[in-house]
Amino acid sequence: MSALRWGHGASGLRRALWPAGRPGPLAEEGALSGVWGRRRSSSASPCEQDRRKDWGHAELLEVLEARVRQLQAESVSEVTVKRVGMARQLPASGGLQPPGKAQTGPEDAATAVSGRWAQKLDKEKFAMEKRKQRLEVKLQVRAQQLACEHRLRVVPRLLDAQLASCLQHWEHGAPRSHWEEQLAQLLQEAPRKLSHEAGQAPQAEGASVRRESQQQSLLAFFECCLLTGHLPLAHHVLVTFHSRSRQQRRLTLAMYNTVMLGWARKGSFKELVYVFFMVKDAGLAPDLLSYAAALQCMGRLDQDTNTIQRCLDQMAQDGLKLQGLFTSMPLCQEEQAMVLRAVHKAQPAFSLPPRPRPPPQVNTSPLLREIYAKQSGPVSYPKLHLPLRKLQSLFQQQLDVEMATTVAVESVEKARVLTKEVLQARNTLKQLRAEWVQALSLGLQELKASEARAARAGRCTIFPYLCVLTEEELAELLLQTLQVLPPQGESLLSLAQQLGLRVFNRHTVHRKQLSSQVRALQQRYHSYLHLLASDTPVETPHLPRQYWEALGAPEAPHEQPWPLPVLVQLGKKLAELLVGAVRMPGSVAAPQGPRTLIPVLYHVYSFRSFRQIGILKPHPAFTELLATAAERTLTFEAAEVPMLCPPLPWTSPHAGAFLLSPTKLMRSLEGTVQHQRLLDGCPPAELHGALDALTQLGNCAWRVNGRVLDLVLELFVAKGCPRLGVPAPPSEAPRPPEGRLPPGASPTHKARVRRELARCLKVAREMHSLRSDALYRLSLAEHLRHRVFWLPHNMDFRGRTYPCPPHFNHLGSDLARALLEFAQGRPLGPRGLDWLKIHLVNLTGLKKHEPLQARLVFADEVMEDILDSADRPMTGRKWWMEVDEPWQALACCMEIARAVRAPDPAAYVSHFPVHQDGSCNGLQHYAALGRDSVGAASVNLLPSDLPQDVYSGVAAQEFVWEASHYLVRQVFNSLQEMFSGTRAIQHWLTESARLIAHTGSAVEWVTPLGIPIIQPYHQDSKVLISGGIQSLTFSQSGDTSQKPNTLKQKNGFPPNFIHSLDSSHMMLTALHCYRKGLTFVSVHDCFWTHAADVEVMNQVCREQFVRLHSQPILHDLSRFLVKRFCSGTRSPKHSKNVWIGKLQDTLKSVPKTGAFDLEQVKHSTYFFS
Repeated sequence: MSALRWGHGASGLRRALWPAGRPGPLAEEGALSGVWGRRRSSSASPCEQDRRKDWGHAELLEVLEARVRQLQAESVSEVTVKRVGMARQLPASGGLQPPGKAQTGPEDAATAVSGRWAQKLDKEKFAMEKRKQRLEVKLQVRAQQLACEHRLRVVPRLLDAQLASCLQHWEHGAPRSHWEEQLAQLLQEAPRKLSHEAGQAPQAEGASVRRESQQQSLLAFFECCLLTGHLPLAHHVLVTFHSRSRQQRRLTLAMYNTVMLGWARKGSFKELVYVFFMVKDAGLAPDLLSYAAALQCMGRLDQDTNTIQRCLDQMAQDGLKLQGLFTSMPLCQEEQAMVLRAVHKAQPAFSLPPRPRPPPQVNTSPLLREIYAKQSGPVSYPKLHLPLRKLQSLFQQQLDVEMATTVAVESVEKARVLTKEVLQARNTLKQLRAEWVQALSLGLQELKASEARAARAGRCTIFPYLCVLTEEELAELLLQTLQVLPPQGESLLSLAQQLGLRVFNRHTVHRKQLSSQVRALQQRYHSYLHLLASDTPVETPHLPRQYWEALGAPEAPHEQPWPLPVLVQLGKKLAELLVGAVRMPGSVAAPQGPRTLIPVLYHVYSFRSFRQIGILKPHPAFTELLATAAERTLTFEAAEVPMLCPPLPWTSPHAGAFLLSPTKLMRSLEGTVQHQRLLDGCPPAELHGALDALTQLGNCAWRVNGRVLDLVLELFVAKGCPRLGVPAPPSEAPRPPEGRLPPGASPTHKARVRRELARCLKVAREMHSLRSDALYRLSLAEHLRHRVFWLPHNMDFRGRTYPCPPHFNHLGSDLARALLEFAQGRPLGPRGLDWLKIHLVNLTGLKKHEPLQARLVFADEVMEDILDSADRPMTGRKWWMEVDEPWQALACCMEIARAVRAPDPAAYVSHFPVHQDGSCNGLQHYAALGRDSVGAASVNLLPSDLPQDVYSGVAAQEFVWEASHYLVRQVFNSLQEMFSGTRAIQHWLTESARLIAHTGSAVEWVTPLGIPIIQPYHQDSKVLISGGIQSLTFSQSGDTSQKPNTLKQKNGFPPNFIHSLDSSHMMLTALHCYRKGLTFVSVHDCFWTHAADVEVMNQVCREQFVRLHSQPILHDLSRFLVKRFCSGTRSPKHSKNVWIGKLQDTLKSVPKTGAFDLEQVKHSTYFFS
């Protein structure tokens, strides 16, 4: 028996034999009292509790039997020996003392005790055997009951008496042809009944939200059952729900259709008719998908013409078009063929309608007219610097990465000397992981069996979701999660959500692998690369999205995400399994032999942000083992790592970015569906501007700045350098006070010690978080050091863009940005070196208020320091360390040094990105909206010889530090006076949002580029997932069916609206720079390009800002909001309509604008600089 398995028995025996009423030994840190005690056993079903007791008693009985045999053997041998000894040492009188009077020494006493133990154990053994027999009988009876109860139901119990009688007649002895007749009658009668949903009284808002959440989970359960081959189970649960009137209200036509489609694919006509009976009993009218299922099934079974014709006639009477079965239904090619076969039998002349050509999609935004006009001047879309064959090779490498779903990256932590201790720790981890995989696989089998039993009882469980991956795949996923768990632990809710999402993502990738999508993707992508490769000219220039769409049919239907409650419930069960199954010896350094096993994870409660939350923490022994082993491999999800080939162009809200890994176009909290609904309902052409801008940002090729990386790693593997943004290792964390408090310590002293301990723990947590973040970033940088890579982009609900890979991108800190440079270089040209120098001075922060020429002069003055920094960054004068952005400044120093030392600086090929920042960009948009001349001058919309600082216009120098709160108030009062137009617009936006929220709606608008926006601020709806080691309660606050949060809606509207404008400006700049052949990326209002192209980018940036604000943005917003929230008839007596009236008056009172001339922005040097 392995030490792991023996430990289970030993620990169980120790707990079982601990005397009642006596406290157990003090649990060392990590003891899972909350997991292994009353909480866990109370969550088990009675059957499971009985089985656990039975196993525990059987195990105890075996131990007791062994102890009895041992004691009996010892007793016999001891008595024999002692008797012999006593016979040899008889008293001189030769007389024997009576047994009751004999003198007993210590050995004789031990013999008597052993005898009593033997008698006592005999009695306990007899009692245990009797109890075991009773338990066996009880379990057999219960198993028989479960077998009867959990037999899968096929025939539904109908609530309508007439229908139930009809079904019973057809069920008993009816020939097959009568079933066909019954289906025809059902199709004729079903539309006459009203939906049960229409006749229900309106529900309270909370109940409505809960019901919608339950329906989403139930539909996902049926769909997952079909995907995993458990159609009879789905039918059984559908029948069970339908048979209970309260549960039947949760069922929707989509659920019935899902099960019907499953039976249709199998050609199971009788079961399909059962579902149609339930549809009619529920008062629902079959839709086009219902008829598609019926016809598909009849096509597979070659049904008679009369039944098929009656079905088609009923479709026509219901107003459903036959062509719709082939143009608007989510059926695969084989399913369509079966439907067509049935139709041809009744209507031989029917021919498939030609595939409808999508109507010409024209983006209606006047801002994008030039982008999409066929004759709009010369276009020079950029090519990549790599040839076709290289790009095809990179595609295959990326495809392999995503099919593997994870990426192994070598850590940059300082490698430990391979001592005996390190090797032993690594070997121990290897052995433990092998045992953990087995334990987790067995646990998963038990969990599946338990969830299957619950599903057979008619409940919607996580059973089908556990079947989307193999036990080995799930076990590996759980161990990867365990590996990266921080020492301070992670919230159970967060961990559960992450686990559920990872299972879904891997399931999605596996589904694509099993279908023909991968092969089709490979062929299409290889053709697409002709547009991007350096050695494959194309006749007509196209945007990447346009070229991709012209290559073939639309993408396959996307995988519907699982509802958030399902993700959390699945992840919670997996996390609890991880807690229960993964154990390790309490001391890995102990000699070989019997050892007590401890759980690797334990569950505790902690306060975070004044709330008590459940946390899973790794045991300190496991953390120590990991630290000792110092393994060199980090594992990332494929979607967490930059891509090795250009991303897929965004073509819809569901298609783009990674090759296989699912990615959202609009990032949002899991479970939020309102953004996706808006995007799905938006005409495709209206999203083209956003889709093409995101594609262009993702097509920028990157490489690692190796010289900067070497210097950072040098500091990182030493003791870090927090001053330069290189986090220190945990060994540098402050140590908490050592020793115990003296017995007479005063309360003040105790409180001081507690505060110091809390401070040390807080600092240690923060240091670990920062160190881990830097470790991931630097390890990925080292992994990609000699490679070209790409960063696919998506956007938030306001339209602001972000790279999808979270750990290594250009949106990070100064250090993160310094590690990146463009993979494609450009000669500096006549002005490129000057822009490098200006950029360096901007990074120092030393000449913010000086003109560009003065910054150039300053750069020349400190050229000696610049070159010294480039040549001797760690040993020279270290000028670069004293500036605002030290690492980017150092990288720029190195680039300038290479350029000035080149034979011809203008011909030097530079890969360095130069930035141009907006000057208080939010206030710039406000000033442009209000045509505010004073505000415009303060934020550099007006041409000037010197850059203007909005805060320098506030005379605050006379205020002393002690009155800083007064200073702040005066600054903002002065800002409001300077930006009077801004204040009026803010007030109008805030008041409009407040009134919209009072009408019961969330604020919506459409950006100037056509992106639909909705604010995700709603009253929280609590979702409870009970049972297990902890009940989880989480909020769902992102759905339109929930009441809006008025405070967040009104406070969020002004900044969010401005952010939607700055994202529109950035996207316009990106698209027009792409037309001119520039490399362009952005960090919100900071635009990047090559040094040689800064002047062109600056021109485009200013032109597009003027074009954007030349539109009647506020009036367009007013018209949209009036149409969206104030249309329709109203009754003055209804309270909601009073708010609508006020809202309409407010929306029509658009703030008046000033006299500022927008054209002056084109000539402002410091607008972006």
